[in-house]
Formats: sequence, C-alpha cells, structure tokens
Amino acid sequence: MSDAVPRSPNDTAARPAARLAGVKGMNDLLPEQMERWERLEHAVAAWARSYGYRQIRTPIVEPTALFKRGIGEVTDIVEKEMYSFEDALNGEHLTLRPENTAGVVRAVIEHNLLYDGPRRLWYTGPMFRHERPQRGRYRQFHQIGIEALGFAGPDIDAEVIAMSQRLWDDLDLTDIRLELNSIGDASERLAHRAALIAYFEDNATLLDDDARRRLHSNPLRILDTKNPSMQALVEAAPRLSDYLGDESRAHFEGVQALLRTIGIPFKINPRLVRGLDYYNRTVFEWVTDRLGAQGTVCGGGRYDPLIGMLGGKPAPACGFAIGVERLLDLMSQSSQSDQGPGCDVYVVHQGDAASMSAFSVAEGLRSAGLDVVLNAGGGSFKSQFKRADASGAEFAVVIGDDEAANRTATVKALRSAGGERAAGQQHSVALDALADYLVDALVATGD
Repeated sequence: MSDAVPRSPNDTAARPAARLAGVKGMNDLLPEQMERWERLEHAVAAWARSYGYRQIRTPIVEPTALFKRGIGEVTDIVEKEMYSFEDALNGEHLTLRPENTAGVVRAVIEHNLLYDGPRRLWYTGPMFRHERPQRGRYRQFHQIGIEALGFAGPDIDAEVIAMSQRLWDDLDLTDIRLELNSIGDASERLAHRAALIAYFEDNATLLDDDARRRLHSNPLRILDTKNPSMQALVEAAPRLSDYLGDESRAHFEGVQALLRTIGIPFKINPRLVRGLDYYNRTVFEWVTDRLGAQGTVCGGGRYDPLIGMLGGKPAPACGFAIGVERLLDLMSQSSQSDQGPGCDVYVVHQGDAASMSAFSVAEGLRSAGLDVVLNAGGGSFKSQFKRADASGAEFAVVIGDDEAANRTATVKALRSAGGERAAGQQHSVALDALADYLVDALVATGD
C-alpha cells in the first residue's frame, strides 16, 4: 500500500507553471537575425576606425539627474519615457539610459579624457524608452553613436555627416536624404523664443495640450509637433534663421560649403530642431520614406553646451546616433539576406572509431582557421547530410570507421563554385593533408 498522499486537483504543484513572455517592446534577437546584426557590427567597427574614432562603453544604468540635467526636464523623454527607479539598497535615483550622449560626456568629464586634446569616440548598445511599440520604435532599442569632443569648427560637423553618408554607401543603402538646419546659440534662441511665445499666445486657441504645456517652458519643442492639425500654425511661426548672428551664420555656411565640396546633397529644413535640449548650431537628420512613420534613421548635431551643463570645463562637441533596428529594416529591404555565409566545413561521421577521429579532425581544422561544425547527436549519413546542407557549409568532411582506420576522409563539395567545383564532387584526402586541401579549395573560389 502506498503512503503517497493524492494531490488535490486544485494543488498548484500539480499544475504546469504559467509560460512567461518577454517585456512588451523588448525583443529577443534570434540566431537567424543575429547574422545581419553581426555583419553590421563588423562593418561599423571598421568604418569608425577608418575615421580615427575609438570605441567607448558606458553603463546601461546612470544617475537620473544626468538625463534631467543633460536632456532637459521639459522633454518627452524625461517627462514620459524614462525607466527610472530608486535603488532599494541606498536610495539612489537611477535610470536605464534613454540615450548615450549624456553618458559618454559624463565619462569624458569623470575620467578627464580631454586633458591631452580632442577625442573622437564611438559606441553601440541598447537604450530604453517607455513608448508605444511600433515598427522601428521599441522600448529597448539599439543605437550606434559618434561623438567628436573638443572640436569647434564647421569641419567636424561636416565630417560626422560625411561619415554617415559613407556608412550608407558601405551598406548599399539608398533613398536616405539629409536635412540640415542651424538652431544658433543660446542668446539667439532666447530672442527667437520670445518671438515664438508671443506668436503662439496670439494663436492660443489652435494649440493642443502638449503645446500649451510647453508654451512657456520650451516653446521650441512645439515646432517639432507631429500633430497634423498644427502643421499650418507651425509653418507660419517665426523662424530661428532670422535671429542667427554672424558667427552662427558663418559656421552654418561653412558646413554647407564643405558638404557641397564632397558632393553630399542636403535640404535646409528650418523647422528641424531635434528633441534634446543640449543641441546648438548645426542639427541634422537622415530620413527615408521606406520606414513608414518612423522615417528618421540618424540624427544629431552640435552640442557645445553639454559638457559645461554636466559639470565639466566647457568644450565644443558634435555627434549623432543611428537607430540600429531602423537601419537593419532598410538593409532587409535592400535584399540583403539574413542567411549568413555559413561555415566552411561540416564534419559527418558514423561509428565509434570515426567519432573519435572526427572530433580530433574538427579541432585540427579550426586551428587552421576554418569554421567547422561537427555533427552531434548521431544520426544516419542521410540525416547528417541534410544537416550539413542546412548549415550552409561549403564542404562536408565524411569519416566512417574505414576512413578512421586508413587515416583519410572523404571531402564532398556541397555547393557549386563556378568552374572550380560542382556540388557533389568528392575526393579522398589523407588526414594530415586535409587542412591544406580545404584551405586551398576555399581560397581558389574566394570563399
């Protein structure tokens, strides 16, 4: 007779655990997607290096005050979108970074990186904003950023713009256009601000709730409204370009002249203001019509005030950030396949002696610089060859007990390569010559 106590149908231990899902708007990157992510990351590292930019990595969590002071308290990001919390252990107010320029500048100040001169820095990583998830806009999203710190002239503005154009070229992306503006310096914006407030007060009945809230705190942000009913009102508003002084005008004209010199077309958009308070003078966006409502692929500009705002010795700075998910969306539309190049070799084996030999062979081929997948989990030769074909490998290396005894392997081509080889061709190769044979075969076909 069993001593076990029958479980009640209501006993929670008898029921399977509820399935958990990820946080809405924070997406898993699956292996099939990672092929493209990895190719982009490799391309970006080489691209940044070619301009003399060095990588920096900052923490995902920063003091909340960093973003309130740097981005501006009267912005959508700070008011509505930040993931902020109080550390239960010490009471610190912390935030998951919604952008990374403020974090990079904090690190530059903290570690005195401008002590021996200007710096060219770049970063990549996840950012977090509590927004309504939609195509190209997620609650965890990724950015590639360029920050040039300590450079005052229009040449660095033109350089970072030229960098972004070169990246589009490197990735074979088209239909991305440049919009450009100058928002001047603080005194010029103050004069423009007064004119804007007077104009919008005269048209108060046409303002939406957001515009009324921003009217006296940050009227420049009203110009960035996406409300269709306010577009005519915004279009007729006083223009900042009419308030620019001689230095700001000369700087902006210098940027335009350099862009014309290297043949980068652009459109002056007098309503372009960007969404963060730290910008001054040059601002720009790269936009496309191929991503629906989320048409901005890259945005940035000059942010000379920020280093001083965050407690450092004032210094000029300029940079931009690229939305990685949007960039990958454009890459997919350009018919760049998610299927990566695959491995070089898939090792097929059957039999005890063959399995021991195959394990050693796979390691030897990897030491020779080849990408090798060793069949695991057994299976017939037929099923293993299906896996080999699905892996994208150029060659299958086949080892049975007979090959193991003779210290040979059968090399079978899984892909055709012009006149060099046809799929299905196979040769017996001594194990001590196998690595050289495969390297030569891959080099001959450019794989």
